[in-house]
Amino acid sequence: MKYLTEYRDPEMAAAFIKEIQQITTRPWTLMEICGGQTHSLVKNGILEMLPDKITMVHGPGCPVCVTSIGVIDEAVYLAEQPNTILCSFGDMLRVPGSKKNLLEVKAAGADVRILYSPLEAVQIAKENPDKEVVFFAVGFETTAPANALSVIQADKMGVTNYSILASHVLVPPAMEAILSDEENKIDGFLAAGHVCTIMGMEEYYPVAEKYKTPIVITGFEPVDLLQGILMTVQQLEKGEYKVENQYTRYVQRAGNKMAIDAIQQVFAISDRTWRGIGPIPDSGYEVNERYKNFNARLKFKLDLPPAEENKECISGDIMKGLKKPKQCPNFGTKCKPEHPLGAPMVSSEGACAAYYHYSNTDNILK
Repeated sequence: MKYLTEYRDPEMAAAFIKEIQQITTRPWTLMEICGGQTHSLVKNGILEMLPDKITMVHGPGCPVCVTSIGVIDEAVYLAEQPNTILCSFGDMLRVPGSKKNLLEVKAAGADVRILYSPLEAVQIAKENPDKEVVFFAVGFETTAPANALSVIQADKMGVTNYSILASHVLVPPAMEAILSDEENKIDGFLAAGHVCTIMGMEEYYPVAEKYKTPIVITGFEPVDLLQGILMTVQQLEKGEYKVENQYTRYVQRAGNKMAIDAIQQVFAISDRTWRGIGPIPDSGYEVNERYKNFNARLKFKLDLPPAEENKECISGDIMKGLKKPKQCPNFGTKCKPEHPLGAPMVSSEGACAAYYHYSNTDNILK
């Protein structure tokens, strides 16, 4: 397969669906980790095509969705500081904090800039030596190398007015938190292909073994996902629990060594609070001691009071696979993309946004 259209081929998709139907003998509940996978499943109508015995639930693999209210409040606080430029990816601007979001702060006059790369923020800092420039470094392991490289670059260039507000979260600890939850009902996982492109597969073997749960690394197109579902169901029907790689065109067992080296040079593993889920030990990256001068939390001495989750938002239950977006009483009424109660309705990868935009549309495979 060389071209994108081949990964959306209706005949190949139909063949995988037929095989899934033929081998499925009992109910199975599978979780796709990544929000990009969720959007593809919903947008392409795959959830309706699967046999009734297969239930797909949507995991916490949207970095925007799991960024805690406390971290949003930190970003808002930094944006409101004098002589400060806060840089961020665009999908973070409308994520609610405890009182306001970054878009509201920007509208009130704060210098909040939307960028496509943290290296742009380093250049902005170089061009504005009289101001502090902070990059809001959000993401799973996928975006960590670029954020690490921005710190390395700023250090090499002697740009001392640059720092990052790190809010990186890690996939394997989140999977363990879900599997160890007493309400857990997940039989198998579709792991995120882009994360594994960076980190490889090694971290998943202990999880699969400990919890006797198959993990299949997949891509994001319809054929990728259907093949990944088939591979997972094949394991479950045989009573196996292995780590398998469907996304072989990108994922190598050892991952990307240069990317991993950059991450390990700049970051240390830390505890992290996940929005709607709570604290998960060793589930995040924080700037390490070597580069502490580029840690915005230390530079600005951040110590904000704890912030409470919006009690009307059930995003935690959705991201743990306990509920679907349409089971929220506020879905599509009190909570819409224009005025979200929680991050899953804001993000381009959020499960609530996927259901809101695509669940009533025709899928592209027909």
